Amino acid sequence: MNQILSSLEGMTAMFMASQQGPHTAQSIRDIIAQLRDTPMFSGKVSADEAEDLARLIEEKHGISMGLGAIVDAEDFRPWLHDAKINGEIGNFYWGRYRQLLSLQGLPKSVIDATDEVTDRVLDRLGNPRNLNPWGRRGMVVGHVQSGKTANYTGLICKAADAGYRLIVVIAGIHNNLRNQTQVRIDEGFIGRDTGRLAHANKTQRQKIIGVGTFDQREFPVSLTNTLRDFNKATATTNTSQIGQYNVPVVLVIKKNSSTLKNLLEWLKEHSVSQGSQMVQQPMLLIDDEADNASINTAYSKEEITRINGQIRELLSLFHRSCYVGYTATPFANILIDPDTDDETFKQDLFPRHFIIGLDAPSNYFGAQKVFIDARIKHVRLIADNEDIFPIKHKINHSVDTLPESLIDAVRAFLVARAIRNIRGQQASHASMLVNVSRFTDVQGKLRSRISDIVGRIRDAVTVDAGKGRAALANPEIAALHRIWETEYADLENAGWPAIQARLHEVLIAARVIEVNASKRSEALVYEKGSEHGVTVIAVGGFSLSRGLTLEGLTTSYFLRNSMMYDTLMQMGRWFGYRPGYEDLCRLWIPADGVGWYSHIQEAMEDLQAQLKRMELVKATPEQFGLAVRSHPETLIVTARNKMGSGKEIPVRVGLAGRLVETTRIKNDVGQLARNRSAGTALAKAIKASGVSLEERPRGHLFKGVSVELIRNFLNIFRTDTADPLTDPRLMGDYIEARSATELKEWDVLFASAQKEDSVDSLDLDGLRMKPFNRAVGLDNLKTGTLAISGTSRRVGSPGDEREGLTEDQISAAKDNYIAAHGKPASGTLPPRIFFEIEGRRPLMILRFVRPEVGDEELKQRLPEDVLAWGIYFPPSNIQGGTVDYVVNTIRMREMFGEEEVEQEVPGDAE
Repeated sequence: MNQILSSLEGMTAMFMASQQGPHTAQSIRDIIAQLRDTPMFSGKVSADEAEDLARLIEEKHGISMGLGAIVDAEDFRPWLHDAKINGEIGNFYWGRYRQLLSLQGLPKSVIDATDEVTDRVLDRLGNPRNLNPWGRRGMVVGHVQSGKTANYTGLICKAADAGYRLIVVIAGIHNNLRNQTQVRIDEGFIGRDTGRLAHANKTQRQKIIGVGTFDQREFPVSLTNTLRDFNKATATTNTSQIGQYNVPVVLVIKKNSSTLKNLLEWLKEHSVSQGSQMVQQPMLLIDDEADNASINTAYSKEEITRINGQIRELLSLFHRSCYVGYTATPFANILIDPDTDDETFKQDLFPRHFIIGLDAPSNYFGAQKVFIDARIKHVRLIADNEDIFPIKHKINHSVDTLPESLIDAVRAFLVARAIRNIRGQQASHASMLVNVSRFTDVQGKLRSRISDIVGRIRDAVTVDAGKGRAALANPEIAALHRIWETEYADLENAGWPAIQARLHEVLIAARVIEVNASKRSEALVYEKGSEHGVTVIAVGGFSLSRGLTLEGLTTSYFLRNSMMYDTLMQMGRWFGYRPGYEDLCRLWIPADGVGWYSHIQEAMEDLQAQLKRMELVKATPEQFGLAVRSHPETLIVTARNKMGSGKEIPVRVGLAGRLVETTRIKNDVGQLARNRSAGTALAKAIKASGVSLEERPRGHLFKGVSVELIRNFLNIFRTDTADPLTDPRLMGDYIEARSATELKEWDVLFASAQKEDSVDSLDLDGLRMKPFNRAVGLDNLKTGTLAISGTSRRVGSPGDEREGLTEDQISAAKDNYIAAHGKPASGTLPPRIFFEIEGRRPLMILRFVRPEVGDEELKQRLPEDVLAWGIYFPPSNIQGGTVDYVVNTIRMREMFGEEEVEQEVPGDAE
């Protein structure tokens, strides 16, 4: 950046600091426009330069981060504030780390929020100066790729300043994730490259990095390094007893039973004190990706028991210990029943002392932005894979050709990298993710094919890219040009001639690597400080789905069919932060995947909102766990955690403040006719009851309908038995308990699509209703079920939840949400705030759905129109607002599919 632009940036930042309130993208541009008109900058800054500067300032200064929510146990006693006042806590390690965060470009507001949040976590750990025995168990819930590692690195620094002398980080189940985490701890806490410490040449051992460049007075001791996991012999050569260290000792270990066994044996052998195997030093154990393997069924039952038991034994070795699980998908942890009889899942790892929800900074590139706010911009649908690369395939599936969509995704990545270089980001890293199979052998074949494609493009660019417009005669370069026209032609400063000139440097640097548990796997190494960043296409499966950070991830190609919340969210490596290139990011994904991620985003948002509500009412972690376990959507996650047992699963389902829809209906002529007759009877009965009718743009709204009419309708209407949420018994039990109070009177909307008049209207006892077009799932249709909207599981339309409310109620709900959470960047408010309004009547919406399917042969099986319903249940003040539901694991598999586990070719595993 030249001196003029640097001055303009500084002046803009000063104006922003002098003005009250948060700054929007528009307010930043307004300030820059005003300054450009002053004599100091007039005529010296172009419109393009001003826009680039505005984006830079947004990233640096326009980012904010909330403090999240906390659910505490009743016995919480804060100690940190007094310890700071009494001078019992230093600032050496945190002070260095704060400097590093600032140097890395984190906005001050985010660093301040991180400071506050890590203080909140530390305050809930045990006071290391308290010499009485204690143990604390907690959990921190973040977002996928949102900075959890940075958060717990800050916590480690503060814990060390407070007096913790042994810190263990359990980081994932694969070597690549453990190594990556070690690098982050080296940089943010230790200050030295631990991979160099074992070097034979003394002069090569000391490489100061990260926080070590600020202050080298004290270096923590690391018993692991970037090259290898914990080793008993290496640890023994460093010391005989942990207690001899005057500086903190840190270990970054893999979540592996052999590693944990070695660590336990070493601790027992070298830390025996006065005949006791209890280590005297206070210990902090951080369990990264805490829902994975600690209690996860990806392993066999025996392996779960072993790892879970080893973590608990490790904690038990210490008089004073803290366990903090970090995860973006906390369902599995919260679903641990504290009262379970299963020794594996006992309360020992349940976060019974605290649960803290982290807010993501405002520039977080998450599911809301990717799949809801800017879906058209970022998401591309895969529709050409089934014949070449079906989602369900065998371990020996041949990879002779690639879907054209995958080749286009590779081209888009190369073009995007060229644009980033034009923007001056050539020193930054750029990655592409390809995650299409759980079989490592298939991943290896795929890597070879993609490498061939990249080689073919490289040869074409080497020969013809320097020929100007004539280069477009080369089909490979013409294909790159086509992708540029489709994806990036509307971007400023991204003209094709400049991109073509950069293609050679991009292709020379590009590598295609395999990241998995096979012997062919390569380490993802992102060196810092290089003049040219890494350009890599990473092909993998599970290893790319758990914690591993792909730096500069620009393009993703995702073709997986798991329906489990945590599996899907963890596979979403494209979430995170994309400063300076968010507009270039693209994700290729099947249509069903888009529906699932949108659905999960609502569930995750609801979980965070529930955490904040329970903070306000001072609920305990056990109460929060019960609330989550009774969430209807928890069925999907319960399946994941219990699926191996083959037993019936009792699930407590809560419907208060929820939307339930008939997304699964049996494709049976007799049953569909029965459902339509039930709708006609309901319309006739409502009209005969004399309740008020209000004609609305969305249909015919009846207000104050008796619950008896609703119950009669639900007793007749039938859905698919595979959908527990619409089970007549469950619905009936829930409504019966509230029929004299909260659910006594209902609002009922007979919905009509807002289409052209030429569309035929259907009739329910004189009520004219235009049908809604909805796609249905192909696989379900083959088995006789109409899966409305496929895996997105929606029947209704945005805005339905406001029907039956007054304008005052709608305005109050908006104002209350904005006051508590701020105005969403997208401007879209979450629908739940409208059906959570205290005192509102339950709302039932009936509509006709006209099923659609792309397969011509299967179209013959479709009925013309299907009656469906949705119910918005208001909040409930009645205790025990849940209903027990028992579902068999076979039925659960039919509903949500199997849990996926990466599979290697025999002899190919680590």
